Amino acid sequence: MRIELTEDIAACHAIRRAVFIDEQGIDDADEWDDLDEKAVHLLAWQDGEPVGTARILLKGSIGRIGRICVMPEARGTGLGRMLLKASMDVLRSRQGISQAMLSAQVQAIGFYQKLGFEVAGDVYDDAGIAHQEMIRDL
Repeated sequence: MRIELTEDIAACHAIRRAVFIDEQGIDDADEWDDLDEKAVHLLAWQDGEPVGTARILLKGSIGRIGRICVMPEARGTGLGRMLLKASMDVLRSRQGISQAMLSAQVQAIGFYQKLGFEVAGDVYDDAGIAHQEMIRDL
């Protein structure tokens, strides 16, 4: 399995569509925004096929990691953890970025806590799914 920076937004969108829209039922209008053009994208590959992605946005001293998703056939392999760690490595490589933030689906909070993130706010609804902001120093 390999993870790389990518400009292949179509491949990232295909994974996000499969996971967020088709599987989780998120509406198209909630998934697509104008931030993809400004973002850094990661794409994970397994056996020559794209199987995971993450998006990174930079603002001031904070890097926002989002749209982390893994195709069903690659789940249970540690790929989600690898995508998150690769995202944090990208943030560490950017001068002036000192913290990582993300919006976690509530059922995934434990996953992020194991990687050093702490809850930083109340539960809120995002596209019909309960989320909480999380943060960690880099």
